[in-house]
Amino acid sequence: MFHKSSKRDFAGAVIGSVLLIAWTFAAHAQAPAPEPAIAITAEDPGLQWGPCPEFLPAGCQIAVLHGDPAQPNADVFFKLPARSDFALHWHTSPERMVLIAGELHVAFEGQAMAVLKPGSYAYGPAKRPHSGSCVSAVPCLLFIAFESPVDAVPTR
Repeated sequence: MFHKSSKRDFAGAVIGSVLLIAWTFAAHAQAPAPEPAIAITAEDPGLQWGPCPEFLPAGCQIAVLHGDPAQPNADVFFKLPARSDFALHWHTSPERMVLIAGELHVAFEGQAMAVLKPGSYAYGPAKRPHSGSCVSAVPCLLFIAFESPVDAVPTR
């Protein structure tokens, strides 16, 4: 036989458990769908390549891999034609880059020229002017991760 206090404790435990289960189901029902993982190659037919800003060389292209370029944290492929130069410019955002194909020479203002070959990583600080050249016989393909919305501001 239960005592009154034991009955209250038991009833409280049952009610607490029911509320916890109900809250758990409600929390999961309201949670957004998980973001899918992605894996994309530069040859993916689903990539939408678009033109670069006009101050960059003709034939330059950009494809958004992940995110919205108008919002923080977008990833892009940046493709420069073989044997082309790109003008001095800067970005509001820092850039984290990995060269996928070609050979790219990049000069960040106040620093020695960096020579990037496939697999090379480069970091460009926010608002640091830089210029360069795709010196290879094949187009240069660069992966770039931007922290802030994507932009490119010419210095001249």
